[in-house]
Amino acid sequence: MSGQGRPGGGPMRGPGGGGPMGGMGMPVEKSMNFGPSAKRLAGRLKPERLWIVVTTALAVISVTLSVVGPRILGEATNVIFGGVVGQSLPAGATEDQFIAGLRAAGQTQQADLLSGMTFVPGTGIDFALLGRILMLVLALYVFSSLFGWLQSFVLNGVVQRTVYTLREEVEAKIHRLPLSYFDTMPRGELLSRVTNDIDNVSTSLQQTLSQILTSLLTVIGVVTMMFVISPLLALIALVTIPLTLVITTVIAKRSQKLFVQQWAHTGTLNARIEESYSGHALVKVFGRQPEIKAVFAAKNEELFKASFGAQFISGIIMPAMMFVGNLVYVAIAVVGGLMVASGSLSLGGVQAFIQYSRQFTQPLTQLGSMANLLQSGVASAERVFTLLDATEQSADATPTKTPTQTNGRLAFEGVSFRYKADSPLIENLDLVAEPGQTVAIVGPTGAGKTTLVNLIMRFYELDAGRITMDGVDIAQMSRNDLRRRTGMVLQDTWLFGGTIRENIAYGRPGASEEQILAAAQATYVDRFVHSLPEGYDTVLEDEAANVSAGEKQLITIARAFLAQPSVLILDEATSSVDTRTEVLVQRAMSALRRDRTSFVIAHRLSTIKDADVILVMESGRIVEQGTHEALLAARGAYFTLYNAQFAAALSD
Repeated sequence: MSGQGRPGGGPMRGPGGGGPMGGMGMPVEKSMNFGPSAKRLAGRLKPERLWIVVTTALAVISVTLSVVGPRILGEATNVIFGGVVGQSLPAGATEDQFIAGLRAAGQTQQADLLSGMTFVPGTGIDFALLGRILMLVLALYVFSSLFGWLQSFVLNGVVQRTVYTLREEVEAKIHRLPLSYFDTMPRGELLSRVTNDIDNVSTSLQQTLSQILTSLLTVIGVVTMMFVISPLLALIALVTIPLTLVITTVIAKRSQKLFVQQWAHTGTLNARIEESYSGHALVKVFGRQPEIKAVFAAKNEELFKASFGAQFISGIIMPAMMFVGNLVYVAIAVVGGLMVASGSLSLGGVQAFIQYSRQFTQPLTQLGSMANLLQSGVASAERVFTLLDATEQSADATPTKTPTQTNGRLAFEGVSFRYKADSPLIENLDLVAEPGQTVAIVGPTGAGKTTLVNLIMRFYELDAGRITMDGVDIAQMSRNDLRRRTGMVLQDTWLFGGTIRENIAYGRPGASEEQILAAAQATYVDRFVHSLPEGYDTVLEDEAANVSAGEKQLITIARAFLAQPSVLILDEATSSVDTRTEVLVQRAMSALRRDRTSFVIAHRLSTIKDADVILVMESGRIVEQGTHEALLAARGAYFTLYNAQFAAALSD
């Protein structure tokens, strides 16, 4: 579609998105409001409340079994140590008697050490008891792993269903957005939000939900067990918590903005790559590869710096937590050793506590590292939410009206429209297109020609006045009904990946084979299809590169022919065909326009000589109208355009 009348004069891809060199310097940064965005992301899990409860229950069971394991394993250590000590002592006395004898002999330190353990003088290791303890620990860890696997399985379903729903909402949202949104949103940026950002949200939820839940439960369970073993050592270990919070908060604040920039730059770079790829031939023709490379390098450098900074700063969390954990580990080892020596704590108790200190530090470290991923996921979620929050096109009137007749009479009554409030484009336009008429619209670029047909299709809503179809205000009709009665052939051909038959049939779902062939024959598609290896079953490759530009245009015309609309809009529909093919297409379109109202936007004035009415537009106004001969005779604006196009070039 040509770009007349659109803001900035660019094509429909929006400002900066109109060509291989467009879109430089596009603003992409936006400060992230982490709290509300994270809360909104968590709110999307509400439909999965039941399964989240199941996931939590499974995690509680798994973590409980895992946390109890070291405490029981410490008893195995006590059995071994007690057996080794008892075997080295003479039999014949009880444990209490032996300790009392040591105290009486002045060996208080040794007596204190033995008072903290259980042993039987003259008796070695109780392997039967040791075996039962080890089997119990093995069973605990096996069932802990089993419930942990079930928890991950259920949680995976929760996350994937949530992201599935999010993708569906984004897809539905895109279809509810007005054309003006796509005019201002580069295609690569939009694709990045729909693909990269949603994938990142999925990854972040999958990893953070499981890890955060397990880590929090582990911290609670481990702290409880540590206080059961030794309140003093537990207090020493709890010093880790405030240090962890301080370190995580400081680092997270620094990395938060960088994560927002990272995903914003990712979207911008995608837009640049998409533009450069789609305009690859044009870039080569004008020799702009060095500039494209330079722009790509600059954008890639911005993304590198943001990504490197975000990952590096947030990556400091893990080693910082490990350093704090090691300090606490040393303190526990020293104090625990003194407690064992004093007899206030058994060796197995110290061993269990050291294991718990490791288990305590690990989830705190994981929570810190999850802050990295969580910030990245929330930054992506916010970009998706921005898309979901975009202003939608206005709703259809309730109740809608339907024309009682299908003649294709269109009337513009005092129509006014502007893209920007301070930039008038179309003012007080009056026009009547009678059924069966061909109305040609000509004028310089930016005159409002394409805007006029966009208003007919309700791609934009009027600022004032109204447009009626067969006596019914189109604002009172449903958009589906209006567009079902209207066919459109654009300058920019759009064909999807599929067979030629499927692309033609797109104009009328459920069309018969005879109808498809009739449309192809009427529009001369049938002439070139038989030269293809698979005929109508030929699959169009990426961007339909296996057919010529003119052949692509013929297929789009056949699609409109098959739809049999009452109003036909041709926007430079023959611009891509050669002169001979244009003659054939003109004949086909003459048959296509028969008994229906047609609007033809044309730059080649030779193609609209037979139009019933020619409208000459300048700055959103109709400055002349009439037949080709009458307008030439008037020697006005049309005469000037015609001579400028066909007169011989003048030399300086």
